[in-house]
Amino acid sequence: MNILNLFKVSLKAVANNKMRSFLSMLGIIIGVAAVIIMMSIGQGSKESIRAELSTMGTNLLTIRPGADMRSRGVRQDPSAMQTLKMADYERIMHEKKFVTNVSPEVTSSGQAIYGNNNTTCTIYGESTEYLDIKQWPVEKGDCFTEEDIKKAAKKVVVGTTVVKELFGEGVDPIGKTIRFKSIPLTIVGVLKSKGYNNWGMDQDNVLIAPYTTVMKRIAAQTWFSSIVCSAITEEMSDAAIEELTQILRSNHKLKGDAEDDFTIRSQAEMMETMSSTMDTVTLILVVAAAFSLLVAGIGIMNIMLVSVTERTKEIGLRMAVGATGPVISLQFLIESVLISLTGGLIGILVGCSVSEWVVPSMGMPSSVPAWSIYLSFFVCVFIGVLFGYIPAQKAANMDPIEAIRHE
Repeated sequence: MNILNLFKVSLKAVANNKMRSFLSMLGIIIGVAAVIIMMSIGQGSKESIRAELSTMGTNLLTIRPGADMRSRGVRQDPSAMQTLKMADYERIMHEKKFVTNVSPEVTSSGQAIYGNNNTTCTIYGESTEYLDIKQWPVEKGDCFTEEDIKKAAKKVVVGTTVVKELFGEGVDPIGKTIRFKSIPLTIVGVLKSKGYNNWGMDQDNVLIAPYTTVMKRIAAQTWFSSIVCSAITEEMSDAAIEELTQILRSNHKLKGDAEDDFTIRSQAEMMETMSSTMDTVTLILVVAAAFSLLVAGIGIMNIMLVSVTERTKEIGLRMAVGATGPVISLQFLIESVLISLTGGLIGILVGCSVSEWVVPSMGMPSSVPAWSIYLSFFVCVFIGVLFGYIPAQKAANMDPIEAIRHE
């Protein structure tokens, strides 16, 4: 009996038990669809995060006080978080070659108040170059000036959420004075809206003022929370990090093997870290979804074993007219693969449809990687062969005489 005839016989056997075959496929359909949906959500989230980080500039560099404690998990002394001073910023500005814009950063959280309205937000003390570094334009009004920084002027640029909470819709806040921790601040500009980021944080719920104003009048501190910079190009980020490291080590009088009391992170490194994290999360989700495929495979094996038992007499008759053990085995393997592969193809259609239409409608990012479809196809073939092997061997090893006598 040739392969084509075996395929026809197997197809007829599957079609004769439509409900049983469908129930066997159902586990494969659910498993494959779940795997594709999990992969698409993971891939979509990774692409969304990378896109969001890219909007800040792929050449962004962030200097934070304190040594890199990621690998040690040791809590640092509070004084270790006060290592970035004005002298560091001034020296970076004086000696930089691979860095363009630089902004020291001081932050404080509290309530912004206007009349009877108030909202909790974060104020960022920055230089005039901060908005260029972050690629964040002012939509109305203007930014504060270098002269405002020298005078620690009580001026502020606000996000659209702050405007909405304090003044309501359609109100021009330029020139109005708000209070933050009892300090009056005059609004000189409104930032273009950025919306929520991937971590659910409202990026427009911010105030940006001269760093001298926040340091002296609000936070009352002499150190910076961080210093943000932009390398000339993304390719020069490593050279810029090396340059900044040398400047800060020299300024902090760190010699020989002394550990850095600061940490420099590039945007590319942040992207790589986030991608690695999302890959791990996706892998966990996919493994969890893949267990349903294992259960579905066991279900196919059980159904095929029942089918072999029910068709014992048929198997005996085929052997009696010349069908060999390998031929009988191949027939049942083809049936198993047909059930698994058909279920897999339906599962791929369901998974892609849900990823394309349902997941985005729920506000989640989704992007189906092509390789997940190919992988699902081959996994279904593998499951069909793997879990169809035992029933096929049971059929092939039957004694023809005993099989014919079976009732």
